[in-house]
Amino acid sequence: MTAPRPDGTPSEALSRLAALHGVATSYRPSPDTTVPASAAAVTHALAALGVDASTEEAVRAALAVREQEIAERLLPPTVVGRGARPPEALAALPEGTRLEIRTEDGGLRASAEDLPPGVHLLTATAPDGRTARSHLIVAPPRLPAVEGRSYGLLVQLYSLLSRRSWGMGDLADLGELAGWAGRALGAGFVQVNPLHAAVPGPPTDPSPYRPSSRRFPDPVHLRVEAVPEFAHVEDRERLGALLERAARLREAVLGKGELIDRDAVWEAKREALELVRTVPLGPGRAAALRAFRAEQGQALEDHATWYALAETHGPDWRRWPAALRDPRSAETARAREELRDRVDFHSWLVWLTDDQLTAAQRAAREAGMGVGIVHDLAVGVHPTGADAWAQQDHFAPGMSVGAPPDAFNARGQDWGLPPWRPDRLAESGYAPFRDLLRGLFRYAGALRIDHVMGLFRLWWVPEGRPPTEGTYVRYDAEAMLAVLVLEASRAGSLVIGEDLGTVEPGVREALRDRGVYGTSVLWFERDWEGDRRPLPPERWRADCLATATTHDLPSTAARLTGEHVELRDRLGLLTRPLAEERAEAEADVGEWLERLEELGLLPATAEGGSYASREEAGIQAVYRYLLRTPARMVGVWLPDGVGDRRPQNLPGTWDQYPNWRLPVADAEGRPVTLEDLAASPRLRALVDVLRADAPPGG
Repeated sequence: MTAPRPDGTPSEALSRLAALHGVATSYRPSPDTTVPASAAAVTHALAALGVDASTEEAVRAALAVREQEIAERLLPPTVVGRGARPPEALAALPEGTRLEIRTEDGGLRASAEDLPPGVHLLTATAPDGRTARSHLIVAPPRLPAVEGRSYGLLVQLYSLLSRRSWGMGDLADLGELAGWAGRALGAGFVQVNPLHAAVPGPPTDPSPYRPSSRRFPDPVHLRVEAVPEFAHVEDRERLGALLERAARLREAVLGKGELIDRDAVWEAKREALELVRTVPLGPGRAAALRAFRAEQGQALEDHATWYALAETHGPDWRRWPAALRDPRSAETARAREELRDRVDFHSWLVWLTDDQLTAAQRAAREAGMGVGIVHDLAVGVHPTGADAWAQQDHFAPGMSVGAPPDAFNARGQDWGLPPWRPDRLAESGYAPFRDLLRGLFRYAGALRIDHVMGLFRLWWVPEGRPPTEGTYVRYDAEAMLAVLVLEASRAGSLVIGEDLGTVEPGVREALRDRGVYGTSVLWFERDWEGDRRPLPPERWRADCLATATTHDLPSTAARLTGEHVELRDRLGLLTRPLAEERAEAEADVGEWLERLEELGLLPATAEGGSYASREEAGIQAVYRYLLRTPARMVGVWLPDGVGDRRPQNLPGTWDQYPNWRLPVADAEGRPVTLEDLAASPRLRALVDVLRADAPPGG
């Protein structure tokens, strides 16, 4: 192995080699603290990038190769231009270098001036005969600013059941929610959890943030009855039995207090969809399906092939027969044709889901929403799933994405998600990222990007090692942001970055410069560099989505009452005595209530009314505060509207808590349907506060 320094940190040569490949040898959890990475972590990260650093001799050889490559190359594999400005990389070319640019539409240019937005192919020929070919990404300088303010609803779709859904919320429910919220409430958007395709079970991982594929959606969200061919199924007896099963699943959650059973829901829907598929498509629908499959191309064929193979060999492609682990092998091609009916079935499911997602966005816009549906992009994919199989050349083997130790988690975090290789992304002109975004923007008025800091760098953890033994690997943020701005501008969509937690200097500024919104959660907005008290509303940033809570945090009712501390104590999650944790939580909330009172946002009812009225007044005051900020978007956590006390996800738990399986409920824990929500006086009162306090044009 590479000889580290006596303290276990990388040698000088290894540090130089790491820097040339974007691998960090230290990180700063706070401005005044620098933590060195271990030589082992750096060596493992380099190995995942195809660089042998196992010995000092190997390090010196790899360093010589890399330095020579950089010295001799004319251009990097991808260069970026902003607007009409030529890429800076071209200024470093030798005088007299000839350029040939094949634009995205097939045209030829000899200059990089005034190129249209797109991903073009650039060939540079130097006077000495050296030639370089590069992808040239030209994107608008920034996304356009949004006029006025909008507010909307934040909800985990699976948790919102209607009287017509099959045991969990679906895309027809989403369309109904958007139509009602837009017309009756004046809402500008509805934000949902990631709807990416899941790794099939049972048991299916319930977390929407560990999907099989981010590129394609999950058909579990389909409303089966909304598929046009459903009405023409001939086996009405079997179909009727499935509808009865769906009713039992729905009643189990809404009437009996059971958890959402995603696997049971999908099994019932899958059987029903198999029946629906026996109905021939009409000529128009058949042509639409063919056009969709042609448009999605090899990516959809790979996706459907993985699901067909998973039905036969299980959902972990790493355990399949060796030849089938390669999506481009002759054996995989043969298996694809042998399983053609199942490949076609899974392609058809994606088409149906895409159609209903598009319909939900259309319903939102027709209801007057300026943004519509805000979809969520998870930070990565499951290592055994479809994307990791189909795009394995782009993923770093033996590595997982996580987070380093910090003040809130001394052990760090390992999310179990394989990271993209930055070098392979650059070599491909960021094709996987472009395709991913283009697919999501088909039906998104805006896109929330989970852990948006991952566009700049990610914490790589070697497989089998604790998160403390990882290191940061850097991505070309300029290129990643250019792709993001390019695809969002083409779709006319907004982008919201989830930039909570530890954010390295310059990241928020770079995102703001490109027109990407941030995320601000009330309880975290304090004057950290001053008196550490709640940040006055006028000092909040404008280019953000402002919220009171998220799916990973306590509801506002639980925060105000301190019930979240009691819950974590019951589950054994506290690291300090209960009394100490409770006192800190009470002090935190007390400072915020004091601020709300100072601004006149907490009415007298909060002091003299009943317990329930005080709690409701407190929630309303929190949202009034958000409206005092300049934030362009204000998000209402939908469970807050009915007093729900339970978090949808409790980080640090697995079986101890029913993460991702709870329906929206009222203050007493009774499930609340979509129909109940629309008739809820409490939710209407909260929204009336927002509408009354919103400034003109809001």
